Amino acid sequence: MKFWNIWAKAIGQKAFENNDRASDIAAIIRTVILFSYLFTNTVIVAGVIKHWND
Repeated sequence: MKFWNIWAKAIGQKAFENNDRASDIAAIIRTVILFSYLFTNTVIVAGVIKHWND
């Protein structure tokens, strides 16, 4: 649970002060968005590398 608390603080401000469950859901959504950005950027970079010297 300690890792989750650190991760939630690292990705941004607590979404709801009085509702931990809603704040956890917001942190999960932010995490999914972060990983989708990372995946998209990885695919773009891989495509650029693949077609570097065509």
